[in-house]
Amino acid sequence: MGFKSGEAPAYQQHSGSNGGSKVRSERVALLVVSALLAAAVIVICRLSLDNMHTKQSFQTLRDEHEAVKRNLTDDSCPKCEYGWEQHGRQCYYFSTNYFTWSKSRDECRQKGGDLVQIDSREEQTFLELKLREKMNNIWDKFWIGLTDSGKEGTWSWVDGSPLNESLTFWFPDEPDNWTGKDPDGEDCVRMGERAGAPDLKCWFDESCKESHRSICEKPAETGHFTLKCV
Repeated sequence: MGFKSGEAPAYQQHSGSNGGSKVRSERVALLVVSALLAAAVIVICRLSLDNMHTKQSFQTLRDEHEAVKRNLTDDSCPKCEYGWEQHGRQCYYFSTNYFTWSKSRDECRQKGGDLVQIDSREEQTFLELKLREKMNNIWDKFWIGLTDSGKEGTWSWVDGSPLNESLTFWFPDEPDNWTGKDPDGEDCVRMGERAGAPDLKCWFDESCKESHRSICEKPAETGHFTLKCV
């Protein structure tokens, strides 16, 4: 059987056709695999991105939570407990009990403080104005934490610090250590003038055995109940 010139044998033609189909199948398979790999890469990238965003969201929430905690316990804005009145970072308790100086100090200590120590003109102004509200009559006076019981004429505060002589608020002609009521003299200090006093001068030395009301003082507290200053 003869072949036309230039015509491949039939078996060769069939073989070439099968080879082309195989190549096309391989190409299609390769494209499918590539597409699947590309899809997998996209999914992995999306999952990684989502995971990163989730971590960032958690971190943001954690940061916000910590900020809230800091705000709720901010030491810059301490508060006073019920029954005490605040001025700056100090709390003051104006007792309604009439005790001797020593017993008044015991009462203050039981409440976590001590008799008031006056360290500035501003504090003296605050206290005098408050006492005008608290006093029931002109004889209503308040013990403060100042005494010369250790050495006559040497005044010191309850914490042992000496009185700053450039920052005193003695009423005119006080202290006088009068012995008319007590032969031991007057070794403790009380304050308070319902009608006010000239230039805030309302300190009087008094016998420590007399009974008066008192002013207790302690630092304002910080803790879980405090609020951030605004």
